Amino acid sequence: MDIKNSDAPINTVTLDKNLIDAPTENIYEAISIIAKRATQINGDIKKELLEKLDEFATYNDSLEEIFENKEQIEVSKFYERLPKPHALAVQEWLENKIYYRNTADEVVEE
Repeated sequence: MDIKNSDAPINTVTLDKNLIDAPTENIYEAISIIAKRATQINGDIKKELLEKLDEFATYNDSLEEIFENKEQIEVSKFYERLPKPHALAVQEWLENKIYYRNTADEVVEE
């Protein structure tokens, strides 16, 4: 997932409900799928951010002084400017990049 080159909006955008629920024909199911994907994206971003912050970490035995260096601050600012996970998930949904299957459509053989 390349979140840096995503077309997802940074600000809030109002979308037509019919765009969201068109693939599933159920707005609640569509929102549930998007929410699950947003949670996955959030976890990926958090893991990546923590790994990058750890690269610049300096460890001090003294607990009296805790600070971030310039590189950590710049990395944090960069991630703050990225589109939010829910916006990325909605963009993926609109571009049909999220795979899901409807278990109600599957036939159970007895």
